[in-house]
Amino acid sequence: MATLSQWVAGSRPRTLPTSLVPVVVGTGVAAGEDHAVWWRAVLAGCVALILQIGVNYSNDYSDGVRGTDEERVGPLRLVGSKVAKPKQVLAAALGSFLVAAVAGLVLAAVTTWWLLLVGALAILAAWFYTGGKNPYGYRALGEISVFVFFGLVAVVGTTYVQVEGLPWEAWAAAVPIGLLACALLVANNLRDIPTDRESGKRTLAVVLGDRWTRVLYAACAALPFMVVLALAAPHPWALIALLAAPLSIPPTQKVLNGAMGPALIPVLGETGRLQIAYGVLLAIGLAL
Repeated sequence: MATLSQWVAGSRPRTLPTSLVPVVVGTGVAAGEDHAVWWRAVLAGCVALILQIGVNYSNDYSDGVRGTDEERVGPLRLVGSKVAKPKQVLAAALGSFLVAAVAGLVLAAVTTWWLLLVGALAILAAWFYTGGKNPYGYRALGEISVFVFFGLVAVVGTTYVQVEGLPWEAWAAAVPIGLLACALLVANNLRDIPTDRESGKRTLAVVLGDRWTRVLYAACAALPFMVVLALAAPHPWALIALLAAPLSIPPTQKVLNGAMGPALIPVLGETGRLQIAYGVLLAIGLAL
């Protein structure tokens, strides 16, 4: 039986900002529209956070039973390291999905039942990323899914449950947030290219190769600041997000200078901090 600290490590805490930052930004858009509903924002945050934990446990289970995590560098894998039984990790994943679904049901009840379809698609995307017979995460489609669900769906969805509308600012703000979420995944998959290639896990990093994956990371870290410049015309306060730009330099330098294996682990934390700072500042700018 895994210890509590091992279960926490298995939830991959460094990835959790990916789920909360979009909620903060979506709420910033809603506040700018004078329609922020804080209890709905908090509930949306719970849905996103618990769903992300479910994704991480689901990936741990699916990769673990396939044997692709046995030689993995990076955070603890519960199944791959054999500190927890596969059925326990599966139960944790399914339990997380259930809790997220119940919280989402409340939001759907007070807005529109169409949100149930969005929620169902999110859970299916979470499971089939590495689960099932033909996981799309093994087919170089992970970054597309992350951009859609941790960018477009999360930001626009959070705005919608408060505003009950779809302002263009929500779609525009979702783009840089989705790109920063992709940067986290790209850094993770860059680190794992050797083991993923050996185990037959065909991520986008494996397809692109080491050099172009590093270029992709740099692009995902830089483009969000260009989007801010585009937002500045109608929303000048959005420019305060540029204050986060210095945080993009250390991880980008590490990636472009050829860091490999364990040397890429700090990049995940640095990218997470970049995403948090950028998201909070952009939310404030859009709210103002």
